[in-house]
Amino acid sequence: MTQQETTARAPGGPTATDQVFQVETHGIDPIPDEDRHGSAKDLFWLWFGSNLTFTYVINGALAVAFGLSFWQATGVVVLGGLAFFAISAAGLSGVRTGTATLVISRAPFGVRGNWPAGMLNWVVSIGYTILNTVVGTLALEAFFADLGWASGRTGRALALLITLALTFVVALWGHATVQFAERWIAYVLAVGFAALLVFLLPGTDTGGAAVHPGASGWSLAFVVMLAGPFSYVPMPADYTRYLPKTTSMRSLTWYGALGGFVSSVALGVAGVAAATQTDMTDAVAGTEKLLPGWFQPLFLALVLGGSVTNSIVTLYSSSLNLQVLGVPWSRSKAIIISAAVTAAGSLCALFLTDFTSSLLSFLSLLIIVFAPWGGVFLADMLMRRCRYDAPALHAGPDGAYWYRSGYHPAGMTALLAGMVFAALTCDSELWTGPLVAPLGGADLTLLGAVVSGLVYWVLARRTVAPHTDPS
Repeated sequence: MTQQETTARAPGGPTATDQVFQVETHGIDPIPDEDRHGSAKDLFWLWFGSNLTFTYVINGALAVAFGLSFWQATGVVVLGGLAFFAISAAGLSGVRTGTATLVISRAPFGVRGNWPAGMLNWVVSIGYTILNTVVGTLALEAFFADLGWASGRTGRALALLITLALTFVVALWGHATVQFAERWIAYVLAVGFAALLVFLLPGTDTGGAAVHPGASGWSLAFVVMLAGPFSYVPMPADYTRYLPKTTSMRSLTWYGALGGFVSSVALGVAGVAAATQTDMTDAVAGTEKLLPGWFQPLFLALVLGGSVTNSIVTLYSSSLNLQVLGVPWSRSKAIIISAAVTAAGSLCALFLTDFTSSLLSFLSLLIIVFAPWGGVFLADMLMRRCRYDAPALHAGPDGAYWYRSGYHPAGMTALLAGMVFAALTCDSELWTGPLVAPLGGADLTLLGAVVSGLVYWVLARRTVAPHTDPS
């Protein structure tokens, strides 16, 4: 066991706790049976709250911008939401091993082979935390302006400070506080976003002639809708590792999936409805136009709240991610690195005009790596039936997942195959693959997950199997 995995519980020290408003003392070290608690029902509120974010409104509006009608875009939103069933099921690996997702991914890639994707995942999680922080800051700044409070650069700086503080404090306290906060903030946000739907749906244009958006429109809409759920692939075990080992896969899958499905679909449909009524190039401003004046300040508060709930989850997972990468600190200390980088990036995004669009383009391009990574991870999980040699995940060169010099040839080959396919079929601002034009403008990047998963199955089907405990 490495240093960063043991710092969470010093020999002879106090028993590790996972209590609300107390700093969690566990990191990526395996959660012992005596510290396990909670039930699958907790996952509903975690995924429901963290996905009550305005991002899904933007995604729904984009589907209409790509040429889809109301019903076509709504169908894509619903299908995208169903992806949460796969994400939630992946949490069973955390129940079985008691550790984080990016520790478990050492099984398909090897201890060293897992490092590059772990590094990129940290970059992506921080990138999206920055984007959510910026959205929340701008909403809070506008809220201040509506009330006649601080304005200009002072108002923006104050809004940024408050947004960062709300996110950092909860994530610093850890797992129990994250779940507590997601539940109670979700209660408030659910009421507010329900009201938003009531205001947006009556004016929706659901009629019109049949729309034929073409391969490009359909594929881009699916990429946008599936990117949200798919971005959670490196995280589900982070929030199930404390659950008792007796937790059933059925209950774990259904509670978590329904949480993510309900919130993402409801807000996605809100975005689709708004886009049939007004210009949503600036989604916040466009949505505001459709709301009564008295509700607009509350709407801005909803945008802030949704940004914070999502940032809490990504920032918390980033601290575990840093431990996987070898940072020799406890989780609570490692999160300071993520928070500092988030603060610096948010400052750049808010005061350097071109930074936000460049960051978003860069993050969208990284799906070339993470779609294939997710395909290999999920294929390995299915082949092992979520039964891993838990101690070996932390054993380094002495463990079963060291393979050849720390790399699993089957996993690395499958990852490379999926990345090549994704790169050839990617259509983004920074890169357009050579197969996009012959495919009629279709973006098939997400199918890189299918390619990598199939290649992994072919290469590893004779050697990868569920771990059996000899005891």
